[in-house]
Amino acid sequence: MDFDRAGLAEFLRRRRETLTPADVGLPAGSRRRTSGLRREEVALLAQMSTDYYSRLEQQRGPHPSEQMLTALARALHLSLDERDHLFRLAGQHAPGRRSASDHVGPGMLRIVDRLADTPAMVVNSAGETLLQTMPAKALVGDETHFEGVARSIAYRWFTDPATRQRFPADDHDHHARAHTARLRAAVTTEGPDSRAAVIADALLAESPEFASLWKEHDVNVRLTDQRKRLLHPELGLIEVFCQTLFDPDANQGLLVYTATPGTVSHEKLAMLSAVSV
Repeated sequence: MDFDRAGLAEFLRRRRETLTPADVGLPAGSRRRTSGLRREEVALLAQMSTDYYSRLEQQRGPHPSEQMLTALARALHLSLDERDHLFRLAGQHAPGRRSASDHVGPGMLRIVDRLADTPAMVVNSAGETLLQTMPAKALVGDETHFEGVARSIAYRWFTDPATRQRFPADDHDHHARAHTARLRAAVTTEGPDSRAAVIADALLAESPEFASLWKEHDVNVRLTDQRKRLLHPELGLIEVFCQTLFDPDANQGLLVYTATPGTVSHEKLAMLSAVSV
């Protein structure tokens, strides 16, 4: 598949010009000379250098990787069809449209943009975190940089002791059961070729604890829409409520963490912007 530099540059520019800062959760600022987003704003949203993005629009950039294209699709709030078009222009096959897709749709992105000061994150059915606000990264750590099966919180829960350090020891059994139940439900829904099934197979081979819980065939344990206790490395114990907005078409959930106003935990959530991830 050929790399259409001119087509990619034109598509990126046109999509950038159709968006306003308000569309992507950025302040409008003053003295704007462009009707859409600036190049540096797209680069910021995609977490790449302005020079890299500018060279793509100027038809002199490198062949973008799948990771870069995925970041651009999110930054420009592309629909699934637009994302696929972006990949084809870059000479790559579009990712498969499975229910556990990494693509976060424009509607969900608009909601997340308006939650910039709130701990919120988008996860798929395999327990992979696709997108986090900065307060969410400060609250639970950056969960978007993992690769392979380690992208799944379920896999990390049973294989990486550091993952459990974010939660009180008394809650570990419940979390283990909930992660297993969610993975079991995803495998049943999406089938043996799904990413959830790959993760489950890896855990069955590596974790006796997971294998024991898997045999119980429990799908009725939940982690969301209830009170959750977190251990922050700097702020200590924080009690939050986790509400979920579910997108059945993409099989993704938007998790939003809140705390009761007037409580110590509410004050600690307000302090997240002042602490490091």
